[in-house]
Amino acid sequence: MSPKKYRIVYDRINCIGAGSCVISYPERWVMNKVDDKADLRGGKEIKEHTWEVEFTAEELEKFLESAQVCPVNVIHVYEIETGKRLI
Repeated sequence: MSPKKYRIVYDRINCIGAGSCVISYPERWVMNKVDDKADLRGGKEIKEHTWEVEFTAEELEKFLESAQVCPVNVIHVYEIETGKRLI
C-alpha cells in the first residue's frame, strides 16, 4: 500500500503578505521581495495565480499549520485519493 498523498492549493493573488506561513514552515514558504507575498517552494503554477504542490504525510502537520495560521485562508490542503479538503 502506498503512503497517503496530499496537495496544497495556494491562491497567491489573495495573499496579503502576513508571513505567517513562512514563520510556521520556512522550508516550504518564503517571502517574495518583489511583491511581499509568500512563494510556495517546490510548487508549480497550475493556473494564473494558483500554485500547487503534492506531498506525503511527513509534511502534513507543517502544511496544516501553515494553512491554519494564514489570516486570509488562501492555503488549502486536500487528500489526493479522496479529494477531501482538510483545510
